[in-house]
Amino acid sequence: MTIWTVHARGTLAPVLVREGFSLWAFLVSLPWFLWHRMWLVSVLYVAGVVIAGAATADLPQEVTGPVTLALQLLIGWHARDLRRWTLARRGWRMIGVVSSAGGEDAAVARLYTERPELLAWVKAA
Repeated sequence: MTIWTVHARGTLAPVLVREGFSLWAFLVSLPWFLWHRMWLVSVLYVAGVVIAGAATADLPQEVTGPVTLALQLLIGWHARDLRRWTLARRGWRMIGVVSSAGGEDAAVARLYTERPELLAWVKAA
């Protein structure tokens, strides 16, 4: 069963953000942040990489590898939370949680079945 948080803003279509680890954010963090238009998070990520690189520059390779892996794992676990934070900064409200075993399309269908007032964005378009 997969769980999503639902974010709404005015008459725009709701945005679903999946819970859990983000493999793509773990593997390619900066492109993932840019793809989701998380500009401030991208800047903070680059600054963090520069600071971490400077802090571990004098350490042996046996230490820097695990430190880098640990930091990337943290990003993978918190990337979707950072996306929620970015949406909140832009004025999106979290209006609920939806779960479905059938993927995001099934979750959207379940959401609109339980909350038909969210379909106002269809009428406005």
